[in-house]
Amino acid sequence: MRVGTLFIALLLIGSLIPFTSAAEEKPLVVASIAPIASIVADAFGDSVEVVYLIPPGADPHEYQLTASQIEILRRADVIVTTGGHLPLEKKIVKLKEEGTITGEVLVIDDYRREGFRYLPERWYNGKDNPHGVWLDPTNALAIASATEKALERADPVRAGLYSERYRDFESRVRTIVEAYRALVEENKTAVIQMPSNQYAIEWLGIRAAASIKPEEEVPAIGIDELIETAEGADLVVYALDSPDQMKDAARELAAKSGKPLAGITVFWSERPYTEVLIENSAAVIKALGGESGEVLQVRRDDVGSYVALSLIAGIVLGVAIGAILKK
Repeated sequence: MRVGTLFIALLLIGSLIPFTSAAEEKPLVVASIAPIASIVADAFGDSVEVVYLIPPGADPHEYQLTASQIEILRRADVIVTTGGHLPLEKKIVKLKEEGTITGEVLVIDDYRREGFRYLPERWYNGKDNPHGVWLDPTNALAIASATEKALERADPVRAGLYSERYRDFESRVRTIVEAYRALVEENKTAVIQMPSNQYAIEWLGIRAAASIKPEEEVPAIGIDELIETAEGADLVVYALDSPDQMKDAARELAAKSGKPLAGITVFWSERPYTEVLIENSAAVIKALGGESGEVLQVRRDDVGSYVALSLIAGIVLGVAIGAILKK
């Protein structure tokens, strides 16, 4: 009798092992691009596994899913897009509708419920600008918040953990936002290199007046046509990771208009979102205080200087930013 009882007990214990193991597995979050993955990783840390699909250097407007990536998507618990406008993201939505993938796919409507906003391309018919949306911290928080809710649905047992991680991320991002907004005077304008740059400056209160390249499918505007606009602006903004031809165009416009040039990062990988947010913001602030015609890029030691300025302005940054700056 005792042997039979022991046998039944062992069977019961054995039957629980797979469930215990499954409960310890981290949810798999698949992001379409690396900057979106950096938002998720910065927000939720080691509580999730995060991978991205489009490799650095590839054109996100041309990239197509591979067979191995579709297999990764089959295993995903949550799939985070830039909003759904990229060809790869449209394919993901279709695979979801067909039932090929079962994970929750987050698109623009999910983000809008959390406060996401498109900015208008006022230099190109006022259409919604879908490029570089993650550079606006308001949008980064909306993406992270939607991801948190999706994680809670996928893994309700650890809902409290995801909520706690999101609140910490939100606190860090909002502290950075308050600090750098305090350093920008009103009514500043800029000429940007490409539409994506708009999201790195308008949350600071700097209005993008024109873009050297109006849209993805539209040729760049001649520099001479933009000189007058640039002369009336406060700075020129360009992407450090843009093609050399576009960098040269931004540098030429800055030189001819006598305006400082701020270099920002639009695409990156394997770096925390908050770190890039700080560096981009510091680069813009530095350019606003620069001499006419000076080409300015932020260095690592500049970040601490601008944090100090924000403290003088009366903004208390807190421990979170200090930890980021020490990295």
